[in-house]
Amino acid sequence: MSMARRGHRVHFVCYDVPRRLDRFTENVFFHEVEVTEYPLFSHSEYALALASKMVEVITFENLDILHVHYAVPHATSAYLAKQVFGPKSPKIITTLHGTDITLVGNERSYLPITRFSIVQSDGVTAPSKFLKHATYDKLNVSTDFPIEVIANFVDTEKFSPAPERNLEELKRMFCTSVEDSFSADGKILIHVSNFRPVKRIVDVIKTFAIVNLQIPSRLLLVGDGPERSSAENLVRELGLVGKVCFLGKQENFVNLLQKSDVFLLPSDSESFGLAALEAMSCGVPVVAANVGGIPEVVKHGETGFLAAVGDVEEMSRHVIQILSDEALAKRMSKAARQLAVDNYTEAELTAQYENYYYKILGRA
Repeated sequence: MSMARRGHRVHFVCYDVPRRLDRFTENVFFHEVEVTEYPLFSHSEYALALASKMVEVITFENLDILHVHYAVPHATSAYLAKQVFGPKSPKIITTLHGTDITLVGNERSYLPITRFSIVQSDGVTAPSKFLKHATYDKLNVSTDFPIEVIANFVDTEKFSPAPERNLEELKRMFCTSVEDSFSADGKILIHVSNFRPVKRIVDVIKTFAIVNLQIPSRLLLVGDGPERSSAENLVRELGLVGKVCFLGKQENFVNLLQKSDVFLLPSDSESFGLAALEAMSCGVPVVAANVGGIPEVVKHGETGFLAAVGDVEEMSRHVIQILSDEALAKRMSKAARQLAVDNYTEAELTAQYENYYYKILGRA
C-alpha cells in the first residue's frame, strides 16, 4: 500500500485478501489464486495454481517485478512462471521471513528446493542480519550470493505513545474483586503473538507470576493459537484468574500497547521482532529473549532488556527493575520511541525497497 501511495501499480496474487489490505485503494489490485480439485492428487496443488495465476497476471498486467514472500512455495512458483516467459519475464525478488529456515530445519527434504528457489531469484532480501547469515549457514547458500537487508517498518504515526495513560477501560477487562482492586497506577504487562509454541506463552505467564508477587500488576495477552488452552490452564493453576486477560485476536491493539508498561517477548526464535518494534514505537520498553534478530531491534539496557531463552527468573528481574524504577522506565520509553522514529519509519524503508527495485531492474 505504501508503494501504491508512491505511484506504483501493485498487484496482490494470493489465495485470500490480505487482512490489512484497505479495499478500493488507488493503484492496488487483487488477484485470487483459485485451487481446483484434481482427481489424480490427494491434495490441492497450490504451488501450481499460484504459478498459473502469476503467468496470467504477468501476461495481462505488464509487470516489471514479481516480489514474492517466502522461498517455498512462492519463489518456487515464481521460478516456474519465469520459465514460461523466458527473457520477457519480470524480475523476481524473494523476501525471506524466517520460516523458510525453520521449514528446512524441521524437514531437511525441503533443502534442495528451498536453496534452488532462493538462488534463482534476481534479488533476495531479509529483514535482519541474523536471517541473512542464517540463510548462508542453514541453507548452504554461498556467501557470494548477495542478500539485501531491509528491515520491517512500523507506522510510527499509528503506533505512538498516548498523550495520557487512562486505565479505566482496562478495569472492565479484569474480573477484580473489592479486595483486589485495580488501582489507577496499576502496572500492565502485555504480549502479542499467534500463540504458537515458538512464542513460549508459558514463559510469559510464569514471568508475570513472579513479577506479580513483588509488584501487583496485570497481564494482557493479545492473540490466539494452539497454545491458548494450555496457557489458560496454567493461569488457573497459578491462581492468576482475574489478573490475566485473554483478549483473542485483535485487529487494532494500539490502545492496549499505549496503556502498557512492559512488552514481553520470550520467543524461541524471531527473525526480526516486529511485535517488539510496534511496542517500542508506542514508547513501551521490551523484555525479550536474546535470540535471532531481536538484539538488532531491542537494545539491551537502552530500550529494554534481553535474557536467555527460557530463563523466566532473569526476565522477571528485568521486568521488576523497569516497573520499580520510574526514572529508568521513562528513559527506556523515550529511547524506545526514538529508536523506532529514527530507524524504522514507513517512508524510509519503503524508499529502500524502491531503490532496491530500481537496482534489480538496472535503473539505479
